[in-house]
Amino acid sequence: MSQHTIVHIEFSARDPKSAGDFYGQLFGWKIGTIPEMDYVTFEITPEFGGGFLDVNEEDYQPGDIIPYISTPDIEETLVQVEALGGKTLKPKTEIPGIGWYAFFADPTGNRMGLYTGLVE
Repeated sequence: MSQHTIVHIEFSARDPKSAGDFYGQLFGWKIGTIPEMDYVTFEITPEFGGGFLDVNEEDYQPGDIIPYISTPDIEETLVQVEALGGKTLKPKTEIPGIGWYAFFADPTGNRMGLYTGLVE
């Protein structure tokens, strides 16, 4: 089995709290928040969930959906992305107390996320 599975997905929303309320009621997803990040989360199963990104003109547009793929080495994966014709959009960035992420675009322009969690 590949170690590069989709582990998280984010949906853009003009009002993340309202989006969380909507999907929680519609599908029964468990909705939570990470107050220090002002981030609304959802859990579909104990192994899979995501969050709602606040739409802003700089980073997240209405309709953006970003899947995050796990990788044990973000920097090495970004080297491979570029070697295969993709582009690094955001280098490895810390999520305090949680792990690290990065963004890349594949050769067709799709934005994807990479994620490495803290080792426990």
